[in-house]
Amino acid sequence: MKMDVMNVRRLIPTATLAGAVALAATALTACSGAAGAAGGKDGRLDVTASFYPMQFLAEQIGKDHVKVDTLTKPGVEPHDLEITPKQTAQLAESDVVLYLKTLQPAVDKAVAQSGVKNIVDAATLTKLEAHGTSGHDHDHTAEEGHPAEGAADGHDHDHSHGEAGEDPHVWLDPVKYAEIAKGVGAALEKADPDHAADYEKNTGELVAKLGALDTEFKDGLKNTASKTFITTHSAFGYLAERYGLDQEGISGVDPESEPSPARMKELQTIAKKDNVTTVFFETLASDKTAKTLATDTGLKTDVLDPLEGITDKSQGADYFEVMRANLKNLQKALGNK
Repeated sequence: MKMDVMNVRRLIPTATLAGAVALAATALTACSGAAGAAGGKDGRLDVTASFYPMQFLAEQIGKDHVKVDTLTKPGVEPHDLEITPKQTAQLAESDVVLYLKTLQPAVDKAVAQSGVKNIVDAATLTKLEAHGTSGHDHDHTAEEGHPAEGAADGHDHDHSHGEAGEDPHVWLDPVKYAEIAKGVGAALEKADPDHAADYEKNTGELVAKLGALDTEFKDGLKNTASKTFITTHSAFGYLAERYGLDQEGISGVDPESEPSPARMKELQTIAKKDNVTTVFFETLASDKTAKTLATDTGLKTDVLDPLEGITDKSQGADYFEVMRANLKNLQKALGNK
């Protein structure tokens, strides 16, 4: 039970007020370790992020003013996360919670029950779209103000996220990730107005870096021999749309789901027709299906990382390094001219 400092003030004479306040502060810390309105007990804002892309934004924008914890530990596949009682308590004690609704159902439920005042749903900070494993007849027009230059004819989308079937993997498009960064920056400014100028400055710097990354991808994938890539996990719909590529997923949004024999046969046909050289797999899920398809079709395998977490197997130490590794691997697979 938390002690009310104001009640202490009313009950105890002025001479002993300082001791009472100290006692109340000790009780607050012992009972909850929770943050007050001005942040955690070390003066920093306590931020809980649902998984790595949200954690990265909080760390880059908050820097020394925030203490960031993540619900999805390194090496854990985010889609399969189950929330522990300890994590539920951690959520309730946060000053700010950053998550992406529909990606992790267990997180959605825990956040809804947390009672935290400052909750940021990244899905509300940019426009979500539907993307699928394969097909055609989709209009490859990005959100207003950000046309997908040179976008290829699209996909028959069938993701199963959310009621509208929206694809949550927005962080793999640097333009959309920058939009989310702006929203996160604004949320931190509101939660901690004393450091608003720093949050604004850090947000601007991060958005500029993401703009430069967008240019690298745009230039790096402009002239390729093929526009089609095959991947185990259909996480790259936004990236494909942004840079005029065609994602062909072995499985749907769940990286562990098994593809049908018909789908495997279809992919063999696509690989021949579209001069595909490589089947991509990722670091947090099994490479079994990718290797099976590659063996059956005589293709190579390589990593295309959906950046849902950073581990010692990742091809880089942070978002930017792994995204640049992804660009290099795509260029190699697509035959950069």
